[in-house]
Amino acid sequence: MREALAALTVRGRAFVAAGVTAVVCAIVLGQPALTRVGVLVLALPVVTAAVLARSRYRLALVRTVAPQVVSAGQSARVNLTLTNEGRTPSGVLLLEDQVPYVLGSRPRFVLEGIAHGWRRHASYQVRSDVRGRFELGPMTVRVADPFGLVELGRSFRTTATLTVTPRTVALPSIPLGGGWTGAGDNRPRAFATGSAEDVAVREYRRGDDLRRVHWRSSARTGELMVRREEQPWQSRATLFIDNRASAHRGHGVASSLEAAVSAAASVAVHLTRRGFAVRLVTAAGEDVGAAWHQREAGVGAGPLLEALAVLQPVTSPRLDGSWLGEHGHGGLTVAVLGAVEALDVPVLRRMRHHAGSGLAVALDVDAWVDVDGTPGGAVPVLAQQGWRATTLLPGDRLDSAWQELGSAVGRSSRPRGAEVAR
Repeated sequence: MREALAALTVRGRAFVAAGVTAVVCAIVLGQPALTRVGVLVLALPVVTAAVLARSRYRLALVRTVAPQVVSAGQSARVNLTLTNEGRTPSGVLLLEDQVPYVLGSRPRFVLEGIAHGWRRHASYQVRSDVRGRFELGPMTVRVADPFGLVELGRSFRTTATLTVTPRTVALPSIPLGGGWTGAGDNRPRAFATGSAEDVAVREYRRGDDLRRVHWRSSARTGELMVRREEQPWQSRATLFIDNRASAHRGHGVASSLEAAVSAAASVAVHLTRRGFAVRLVTAAGEDVGAAWHQREAGVGAGPLLEALAVLQPVTSPRLDGSWLGEHGHGGLTVAVLGAVEALDVPVLRRMRHHAGSGLAVALDVDAWVDVDGTPGGAVPVLAQQGWRATTLLPGDRLDSAWQELGSAVGRSSRPRGAEVAR
């Protein structure tokens, strides 16, 4: 009851004030008829609050987001289904969903009363130009009486997640190299040498098909051996992005880091469509959520884009090269870099040495602060380490820069600060 009285609206408080005033005036002026009017006006909000306080509302909310993963700039629709599972019919419902500021203003709805077992549906759209993973909810519900005198607040705990991936650009096909490791541009053929006896076998495991038993190997080893299943070859590519805070300039969506993330996302989509198995490596090491086996499962670039959606800058002053190990995979490595310091050169040299082919998109991060400055970047340093590199300025088109990487077969890189074709 105390909660209900505290939930009186402005109209309800006005009724209380009017009723008290009428009663006081009736006593002072000696008007019994006015007393009855004052008691009636005063009793209306009090009785309404008592009825709402004793009511037991059981409301169920189902929230769905379609689609749950969108690209920056695209819209998603949030569908709400509210069900009254209690026996008491509800009054007018005032709904307000909690959404992050970047997705727009908080949606508000007014629904008519819901009887037992009835449902009400509502929906709204959200849109973000900023990548990230956002929580939608919880929903707050205010139940009002038909007179608008009392509003009781309730809140649901459930939320839904919306993932906004970086913007991507369709990239043209260029000679990538490194395809000898699998099923990319140059799929390995059958071995030209060897005999029929050169068969890959392994020990028999429970459940193996007996038709795969290799009897000669079994007789030679004294144990039951079976032929290995033929594994499809697949090209592999490492996508490296330098997300160090010290390697980028600018703030918000106009920063060089956001341009690097968008470039990396575009490259990830392009490589997966070309049949590459791609892993994502950041300045802090390999991203476990984008390992090789997930690419081989045929899910495309979705996990990579979701990992890039939540990528945050790190404070590490140096590049982490521990993921290289003793031996590289020998495939393609595509690096999206910011500012390159002298301490980064050894790691970049090792990355190029471990890769069969190395492509680099180097952002001239100083241009993100001083657009009228002299074009620079890390292309000359990368060219000395054997990278095929190109510079990306704030006004450059990524697809044109990528095309120039493909035309750089006969030269190590494009000229420093060269203008990109529009």
